[in-house]
Formats: sequence, C-alpha cells, structure tokens
Amino acid sequence: MEVFTFNTQSVPFHKKQVSHIEELLLLTKEMDASDLHLSAYSPPAIRVGGYLMPVKCPSLTPEEIRRLIDQLLTPRQREVLEERKAVDLAVEVSGMGRFRINSYYQRGFITAAIRRLADRIPELETLGLPPSVWKLADLKDGLVLVTGTTGSGKTTTLAAIIERINATSRRNIITIEDPIEYQHFNRQSIINQRELYSDVPSFFDGLRSALRADPEVILVGEMRDLDTMRTAVMAAETGHLVFSTLHSRDAVSSITRVLGIFSPEEQNQIKQQLSISLRAVISQQLLPRADAPGLRVLASEVMFITPAISNLIRLGKLENIFTAIETGKKHGMQTTEQSLLSLYKKGLIDYRTALQSARNPSFIKEKIGTS
Repeated sequence: MEVFTFNTQSVPFHKKQVSHIEELLLLTKEMDASDLHLSAYSPPAIRVGGYLMPVKCPSLTPEEIRRLIDQLLTPRQREVLEERKAVDLAVEVSGMGRFRINSYYQRGFITAAIRRLADRIPELETLGLPPSVWKLADLKDGLVLVTGTTGSGKTTTLAAIIERINATSRRNIITIEDPIEYQHFNRQSIINQRELYSDVPSFFDGLRSALRADPEVILVGEMRDLDTMRTAVMAAETGHLVFSTLHSRDAVSSITRVLGIFSPEEQNQIKQQLSISLRAVISQQLLPRADAPGLRVLASEVMFITPAISNLIRLGKLENIFTAIETGKKHGMQTTEQSLLSLYKKGLIDYRTALQSARNPSFIKEKIGTS
C-alpha cells in the first residue's frame, strides 16, 4: 500500500469553490502533481514531491464529490460504480493530458484517487530494468508475468514492451485493460486496445474473444480468476505471446499464486503446462530516491525460465528457484536483494529503504557490512 505524508502547506486555488473537476485537474497539472485525492468532508489534496498537500478551498461534501466524479463517468461506468462500489477508468482531458481514476465507496461516501498519466509511453531503456528484459519484445510465444503491488509500475513496463514490439515487428496485438492508461498507435504492428466494461465485460471474455481474432501478442491487464489464468496459459502454450500482471511480491510467490488457483486434481497438469509456457517473471518495486527527494527508482527481480528452472516448476520444487535466480546472472537474472544492493551502492536508495524493501534483510546487512 502506498503511504502518503501530509504537508501542512496548502496549495492556493483561484476559486473559492470547485464547480468543475477540470479546475482541479488543471491545478494538478500546473503544480506538476502526480495525484489528486477527493475525500468527503476534506478539501481536495494533491501530491507534489511525495507529499499530499491540501488545496486551499472549502471541504467537499459527499454530494459535491459525486457531482465532480459524475462529470468523468459514462452511464455504464456509473452503473459499475453503483453495482461494484468501485470503478477504474482513464480519461483524456483536452489540454491537460490523460488521467487514471479510481473511484470507490468508503463509509458510504464516494471518494476518488486520480493519477496523472505520462504524456507518452516511456522507452524501455529508461525504466531502470536490466538490459536483459529488453529481449522480451523479441519472444514469439509463451507467458510473461510482471508482478508487484499497486503503483509499482507494472502497467508502464508492459506498455514499454508492447510499444517496442509495435515499433520493431509486424504483429497483431490485442490488449484487454482496466483501464486503458497508455494509448498505442499502429506503427509496424496492428494494436487493438479493449477496455473493461466499455468494450468487454471481463478479462476472461476479452481473452476468449481475442483468441478468435488472429492475435500473435495478447496483453491481459490482470489475471484475476481461474478461467482467465487457465486460458492465458493455454494461449501461451499454443503459440501466442501473452503478457499479464499479478499482485505478488517476487518470482517464486508469483508461480505459487498461479498454481494455488488450481484445484489439487489439476496441480500436476498446470505445473507441466507452466514449466513449458512460462518465459519470464519480472517483480517490481518503486522506491524513494535518496539523491532526489520526491522521485522514485525501480528495484526489480528478474527470472528467465532456463531448463533448470523449468524442471523445478514441473517437479514442484519451488523453494530451489530462488537460488537459481541468485546464480543466474549470465542469463540476465537478478534477485530483489541484488537489485537493492546495486541501487544502494549507486547512492540511489538509502540503507533503511534497502532493508525495508528486501525479502531477506540479512543479505543486505551482510553485503553492505562487508563492502
């Protein structure tokens, strides 16, 4: 969960009362803020340089927040919000760029977290991932998972990989996203982006439909249920290149998460399928930079499926995979701890951040203590 720190300094606002959501979106852009938060009986707040700062205007009532959020929603999205008590979407506002909106109920009131999205898809080389990750765009088939908590940059990484494929090869690419954050335009490839609830009712329906559309590359925004996972693995096994995300911390827990969705009767079969179809797992964290307050840097664990790791998955010996990653530098692999140590030595994160972010803090203590 992302932790916010309040700054007591308030942000000046040119109006005494908020009448339209675009007024706050414009302020967010002008202040170069990353996020805008609307919560009942509090003034709006924007995050600048890692701190949440209240906007200097009256507190918003639940009715005012509903009115502001309604200005961004389609009729179908309003229905989803009422049915599911939460909705995700992305909108483009003329002259201000794109924003991702997560609106949900808390204590019976509507609230919202609005993130300002990048104006363009970043180059894969600029993300802070090892160069070995770049070759994922050259794969012809298989399953690639990008994992991490909310806000760890999974969507950005996938968008950069998809854009690399778009720029370098002629393929039919279909994405199913919730919501569409980055817009791709046809370059070498054809890209069709489908948004949950607007274009397709579920990830599973979107994936099943995509398989009938002659795709070579499929991006599934998140594998949330058994049917989606089963179909994604089957698609990867039958010649498609499938990208997706999971909310898991590292490579081993990602595999455990996938296997755990299936019944005991299916375990042997899914281990066999995963050992053949899985190509890579990238696990990410975005951490505060020690040398640039307000900015963040990417720490990552990278696992590529070698014959040895494939065999460990097939046999269910997942506890041995970590050692294979740790000693797999020649294959472009690294553990989270190795990534953290590298960032610390470069002065990009401090000692405390390295310890708190490690799965095995004793590794960090030992290496830094002897370095």
